[in-house]
Amino acid sequence: MTTSPEFGGQERSDPGVGLARFVELLTFRLDPFQLEACEALERGHGVLVCAPTGAGKTVVGEFAVHLALAAGRKCFYTTPIKALSNQKHADLVRRYGAERIGLLTGDQSINGDAPVVVMTTEVLRNMLYAGSDALHGLSYVVMDEVHFLADRMRGAVWEEVILHLPDDVRLVSLSATVSNAEEFGGWMQTVRGDTTVVVDEHRPVPLWQHMLVGKRLFDLFDYDSQGRQHLVDPDLTRHIAHRREADRLADGQPRHRGRGRSDERRPGGGPGLHRPPSRPDVIATLDREGLLPAITFIFSRAGCDGAVKQCLRSPLRLTNDEERARIAEVIDRRCGDLADADLAVLDYYEWREGLLRGLAAHHAGMLPVFRHTVEELFTAGLVKAVFATETLALGINMPARTVVLEKLVKFNGEQHMPLTPGEYTQLTGRAGRRGIDVEGHAVVVWHPDLEPAEVAGLASTRTFPLKSSFAPSYNMTINLVNQMGPEQAHRLLERSFAQYQADRSVVGLVRGIERGEKMLDEIAAEMGWDRRAEPVPEPAILDYVRLRAKISERERAQSRASRLQRRQAASDALSSLRRGDIITITQGRHGGLAVVLEAANDGDDPRPLVLTENRWAGRISSADYPGAAAPIGSMSLPKRVEHRQPRVRRDLASALRSAAAGLVVPSGRKRRDGGDEPGIDPELTSLRDEMRRHPGHRAADREAKVRVGERYLRVERDNEAIRKKVGAATNSLARTFDRIVGLLTERGFIEDSGGDGGPRVTPDGRLLARIYSECDLLVAECLRNGIWKGLQPAELAAVLSAMVFESRGGDGPTPLHAVDMPTAGVRRALAETRRLAGQLRADENRHRISPSREPDEGFGAAVYRWATTGDLAAALAASDVAGNGTPLPAGDFVRWCRQVLDLLDQVRNAGPDPALRSAAKRAIDDVRRGVVAVDSG
Repeated sequence: MTTSPEFGGQERSDPGVGLARFVELLTFRLDPFQLEACEALERGHGVLVCAPTGAGKTVVGEFAVHLALAAGRKCFYTTPIKALSNQKHADLVRRYGAERIGLLTGDQSINGDAPVVVMTTEVLRNMLYAGSDALHGLSYVVMDEVHFLADRMRGAVWEEVILHLPDDVRLVSLSATVSNAEEFGGWMQTVRGDTTVVVDEHRPVPLWQHMLVGKRLFDLFDYDSQGRQHLVDPDLTRHIAHRREADRLADGQPRHRGRGRSDERRPGGGPGLHRPPSRPDVIATLDREGLLPAITFIFSRAGCDGAVKQCLRSPLRLTNDEERARIAEVIDRRCGDLADADLAVLDYYEWREGLLRGLAAHHAGMLPVFRHTVEELFTAGLVKAVFATETLALGINMPARTVVLEKLVKFNGEQHMPLTPGEYTQLTGRAGRRGIDVEGHAVVVWHPDLEPAEVAGLASTRTFPLKSSFAPSYNMTINLVNQMGPEQAHRLLERSFAQYQADRSVVGLVRGIERGEKMLDEIAAEMGWDRRAEPVPEPAILDYVRLRAKISERERAQSRASRLQRRQAASDALSSLRRGDIITITQGRHGGLAVVLEAANDGDDPRPLVLTENRWAGRISSADYPGAAAPIGSMSLPKRVEHRQPRVRRDLASALRSAAAGLVVPSGRKRRDGGDEPGIDPELTSLRDEMRRHPGHRAADREAKVRVGERYLRVERDNEAIRKKVGAATNSLARTFDRIVGLLTERGFIEDSGGDGGPRVTPDGRLLARIYSECDLLVAECLRNGIWKGLQPAELAAVLSAMVFESRGGDGPTPLHAVDMPTAGVRRALAETRRLAGQLRADENRHRISPSREPDEGFGAAVYRWATTGDLAAALAASDVAGNGTPLPAGDFVRWCRQVLDLLDQVRNAGPDPALRSAAKRAIDDVRRGVVAVDSG
């Protein structure tokens, strides 16, 4: 038998080298789902494998590599992020040798002509649009973490690749467990041909759920003798009840002054007395229970760093002398290229001390070389406790024995939201190392607002549906027009997973319309009307009912307007109340006299704190207060009012009644807005007159007939609403595509060639086709209009940063006037770029296209300083545009620099002006140095 290259022989095809030979290479037996997927792949099918984190999905991808090498053909292994690409590249190099494995991530290009190339999905998408020669001989594409196509920002790339790959390329799609795997597999079958769907929900390492209450660890569930899961563990429930009762009794004791507001009750009934266990205590408890190494998920970068600092202030040490020596060796090897001057800026020595003690943070704000060092040490079992943000759960191969969740809510950029069952499953999926641990453990830290049943619900639910985020962009549209023309592009868009999901939803909606039409026929027959016969008009009673419905809607609109006026008047009145004002509450169960203890501090929803004559203290809203009522008087209050103490409330209520004794108190329930009746609506008057003159108004059995007519109108309205949903879902992507084509044609990126030639991409359009950015159209416009001409290399880097940078915190782009731009050239170019962006947004609104993201100049000064000086401290100081002493974390600084490098490289390749291309090339050299160049994975 001839041998294939991975066995040391020559590269040639041999049909005898297949699954049996691959299995011989492995040190473990394949699980049934792995075997099923590999057998399908060997039969020539594509495969979709959905299995839990850590189940061993990547073995199927490695078998595709094996098959490609055995046949003397190519395999591309794609991942959603560069870190995963680097990790997979290292794995494959260890198995097959560096000469047969390449890496393409945008940042790095290593052995790109190798038969097996690991790459980010964007790189493959760009190859497909460019018709790259590297696609010749391609037989397999592995798409690791394919559930990433649900990602709002970058998910569309996956579908572009799936739709554009040649039909003879076999796809190996690896996904986390999703609840609609069959739907996704059905779509793959439709667009890629034979696709075997393999779903495995069995975790290779069982996962046990716990709650940590103080320093005591409890099982979350009660299990029977056969290990079957039942209700919440009664011991846990009893212990929490005792804790709450003890806290309640303690909370009733006198407080020392100076405690501030710590004795306030929390929402949900938990007393403010509760103090969660410290991070060192949690880690020490896990260590005592034999549950390290552990990952503690904290949904805040600062929280992760703060947790390490808290542990460093304690005597906690998790390593011995031998481990510390090995840790030091890894740190020195990985960080040897960092400049001495940068170490203090990077908090290197504190980070190193944490590692030596077995502790580390892991988040996107860290310097990449620091983050990768943590990953290596944790995987080697040398770091025992990591505090991480949820980005670690994305797919980095960094499992632990235990996962700890401090909270079950996280900030999504706009508000704090509860974790979904899918998020909980993904995070806790890191627990349990295959081949190392017999079982994994998930630990939730208890606090008074948290009910065990809530955690049990999350842990028991496996709902994680995969929804497409696919939508045409400018770059995608121009490439589709260039490659296949609008008609074929429509057909391709109709084959997307997004349209597939929309069409499946339409099936049920259309059935609803059909049922509604049948009901309308039946109701029409009751009215003696054949609605299908033409040209028989509607019965008069139906016209009468429509008129009455119009009157009712007009009355409701007037009522809504009146309520809004009253609410606004009440809101204004509450906002104007000041401490000591005496008011009358006329609504709700706390009606009567009241004195304002604390003015409202929220202008949008004013809620002043008051004490009533009946000794009730609390905040009131516009629902409690008459619309425009003014205070009836005022009274003096002590400097500090302890309104939670019964004695204080009693004395103050007595003082209030005395102060109000001589005041005129309004009586009765007057109109809440305090004004006159609203003016009569002329249109409403006219409609009412028309109704009274209508023949249906005088019909015998009028109300009985009206009820039938109203039933008809209700079904008719429901049907119309469903039709709108169908219209929105059907061909929605094609409509968006056509609108984008219209805008691009208007702007000269596409032209109508006349005759049967159809739309054609212009030279400016070919420029746009080579720009891959959220601001693709704006970048292309700036390039073709020469807005960035004449910029020096560092100035160009500063301007391009506005195309990629996004300020954290959800406050929107940094205003240009808030940034101290380094040169007049940068200020001029950015002002022109802003002006052009405004014009584009106006065009997008006119064409009903979702607006592109705005430029954000917040990183311009920092990247300019870095490109001109290479001084990290100065560059980070320049990133503090708010001037509040919070510069960008080093990891964010490096990440944004690399995104600027990516766009600079596109400008270097696509820019129409030779001088600009030269400036981009020099800017790349100036930015890619120091910490930006070290460990650039």
